Amino acid sequence: MNKSAWLFAGLMAAGPALAAEVDYHTDIRPILEKHCIGCHGPSSPNYGEFMEHKDKFTKANKGPRMDGYETLIFYIAWPDTGALMRRLDDGKHTKDGKPGNMYERLGNSDEERQKNLALIKAWVGEDAWILKRKGDITKEELLKIKAKY
Repeated sequence: MNKSAWLFAGLMAAGPALAAEVDYHTDIRPILEKHCIGCHGPSSPNYGEFMEHKDKFTKANKGPRMDGYETLIFYIAWPDTGALMRRLDDGKHTKDGKPGNMYERLGNSDEERQKNLALIKAWVGEDAWILKRKGDITKEELLKIKAKY
């Protein structure tokens, strides 16, 4: 059994206890490379440029750059707090049960999406999977973010 399959099975059984086992390089980067880098890779604009020309980049199938640990943390912790969680959530944390706009891109099947989401949640920290924005999140909630490099 490969590490991802082992972690997924363990996450389903043990929950957040395995969060320390999930790291960016081994577990998260491969998910990004397979499912996200086509639109959020090195040729994508930084956040400011994306926001300035959002329509142009959206039409070109380009989202803001998220191709490294540092750029990804920008959308988890600060300054665009919770953006990654809001976009990848499967709808279980929303009032209307609607998944985030990028959930479907986490895999080619619901099983793959759920597996990848479980790994990302474990990496961020189960208690840190909060859909709040910068102005609404507390310091205590921010400190729950694990996101091991």
